[in-house]
Amino acid sequence: MVDILRFRDDEAVDHAAVTVDSFVEQTNANAVRIEPSDDARDLIPHLAQIHLVEVNFPVFGDGRGYSAARILREAGYTGEIRAVGDVLVDQIGNMKRCGFDAFEPDAPLDPADVKAALNRWPEVYQESADSRTPIWNLRHE
Repeated sequence: MVDILRFRDDEAVDHAAVTVDSFVEQTNANAVRIEPSDDARDLIPHLAQIHLVEVNFPVFGDGRGYSAARILREAGYTGEIRAVGDVLVDQIGNMKRCGFDAFEPDAPLDPADVKAALNRWPEVYQESADSRTPIWNLRHE
């Protein structure tokens, strides 16, 4: 079993994350935690100083965090985006497509289950925050 899953080559960030409101008010923080009610766009002017964004999933059925990750990636954020909280193994593939590259679930996940989840769909149909080429575009290469 693993605690934090990372799909990055750089070192893990272990800074204490502050709330979005606290982050915007103070200039020395470099890690922030987004709650479901927060607007990720508030962080866009500060992306250069952020090393870690934790996106909280208090319950697995709350999907607002997917949008937060996608907004930050489309705005050019290249740092770590970590899904924390009630993260289930069957969500990891879609979370990774939206821009998450680290996961810290409340309950440990079996590495074999994670690998199977990430390899379940070898082709994708849409462009997303990850670098996978949609299957319709493969015909034209």
